[in-house]
Amino acid sequence: MPYTLAFITRPCRTTMTDTTRPSLPINRRSANITEGKSRAPNRSMYYAMGYAESDFKKPMVGVANGHSTITPCNSGLQKLADAAIAGIEEAGGNAQVFGTPTISDGMAMGTEGMKYSLVSREVISDCIETCVQGQWMDGVVVIGGCDKNMPGGLMGMLRANVPAIYVYGGTILPGSYKGQDLNIVSVFEAVGQNAAGNLSDFDLHEIEQRAIPGPGSCGGMYTANTMSSAFEALGISLMYSSTMANPHDEKLNSAKASAKVLIEAIKKDIKPRDIVTRKSIENAVAVIMATGGSTNAVLHFLAIAHAAGVEWTIEDFERVRVKTPVLCDLKPSGKYLAVDLHRAGGIPQVMKTLLVAGLLHGDCLTITGQTIAEVLKDIPDVPRADQDVIRPINKPMYAQGHLAILKGNLSPEGCVAKITGLKKPVMTGPARVFDDEQSALKAILAGHIVAGDVMVLRYLGPKGGPGMPEMLAPTGALIGAGLGESVGLITDGRFSGGTWGMVVGHVAPEAAVGGTIALIHEGDSITIDAHALLLQLNVPDEEIARRRAAWKAPAPRYVRGVQAKFAFNASTASKGAVLDDY
Repeated sequence: MPYTLAFITRPCRTTMTDTTRPSLPINRRSANITEGKSRAPNRSMYYAMGYAESDFKKPMVGVANGHSTITPCNSGLQKLADAAIAGIEEAGGNAQVFGTPTISDGMAMGTEGMKYSLVSREVISDCIETCVQGQWMDGVVVIGGCDKNMPGGLMGMLRANVPAIYVYGGTILPGSYKGQDLNIVSVFEAVGQNAAGNLSDFDLHEIEQRAIPGPGSCGGMYTANTMSSAFEALGISLMYSSTMANPHDEKLNSAKASAKVLIEAIKKDIKPRDIVTRKSIENAVAVIMATGGSTNAVLHFLAIAHAAGVEWTIEDFERVRVKTPVLCDLKPSGKYLAVDLHRAGGIPQVMKTLLVAGLLHGDCLTITGQTIAEVLKDIPDVPRADQDVIRPINKPMYAQGHLAILKGNLSPEGCVAKITGLKKPVMTGPARVFDDEQSALKAILAGHIVAGDVMVLRYLGPKGGPGMPEMLAPTGALIGAGLGESVGLITDGRFSGGTWGMVVGHVAPEAAVGGTIALIHEGDSITIDAHALLLQLNVPDEEIARRRAAWKAPAPRYVRGVQAKFAFNASTASKGAVLDDY
């Protein structure tokens, strides 16, 4: 049946309103259209954009373009959008371009603007769902760079549930100073080194100027590269695409090839919810563990599973962690960057290593129409011996994954600890309590935080922040000051993918709703024990109950606009901080 643009005669649809979360929308290609005058006004709008009569028989494919000059992560996306448009047209489709916004985490970090980062995930997903559904598109290519572009893009794709593919904008190339590779985290850690007297003002300035040499997303296995790698493992992006560098021609070629693959997926009616299943999410999480990925992946995959209607809980991350080794020596806690991983064999080599070990589901569908096992068929069973970025399964970096889910009286719903690179992920110490990020950073830079302290940064959760800002400035300063392993830091906010150290985030319930983290007093004893999966406030239960009875919720920080709406609607972090958990 020919592709059509039938806006008048199609029945109304209900989207995501019942508890069964039906697959939707109806297939545009199979919809009937009444010939004649009733459709003329709709077609006239397309003639104004240069359509010919024959174009109405072609699939209309959206290109959700995240290009902007706000951040280097997204400043190199227009060329990828142009390549995708060319691929769509060469494969017999019509491209319809629309924009999605972005917030640069690296640029907003430590400011009030950082509170808009997680909000942007929801705005991006809303943009994609709205445009794809409102314009009855047959498919969509989503192109993004910075951290929230990936989860926001996939959530929108899952809600619309028309054939879709994700094109990652690509990683950044490393900067260099005095023979050392640099990336954005180098700058945050240099600030701490400078404050501790271990780095000159001149060297700090040079690192600042050289760390980011051009377009692309942050270079380590931080949140952007974590999510892009996970999308490859899901099968919603093409193999090798997640670790390509934005300036390289292969990224352009991959974008064009992705668009052509999508046209075939439209013909086969392969939709996002056919690809994103419980087993494919388990594959993605296994790759996140194997590559030492970001804590943010926990929050985002809870939200992605929710959008897909897939049963997936915070406990599932721990189930996958204990059986999945860390295979890759990648920053922030390791040595290498995403470009090094790409040269070593990329995510396909990581996936094949896991598949051979029985740690990946090979029967999951990909956007190409092949299974995971089929797309990995020609990849070697073991990593090449001439590199040490990807370890063989019998010589891993760590025997178990690095993103541990801790519970206890401080976080009965669960929280996330990143334990790679730590010699001893267990400590008990006195609480140093801060109700905002800025005062905590000042205390570190002033030398008021000492080894053995447990910093508590609270009222920074989904509702309390609002927007759950990331704490890269304080954690980077701790690393730079040489306190990364001797000072604990817990928060109901988030961490950057570039964070490592004795850190625990996503503490839930959060302080703003009266979680136990709100009841901590300066000097209270706190235990962080990643071995026992415990986060504990060492205060008698009756004293905690007395404090809870006396606690009063703070006034909202925002009463209008997107921040107020986010704070009002956001679920707990243990459910992904989603806005539609009704």
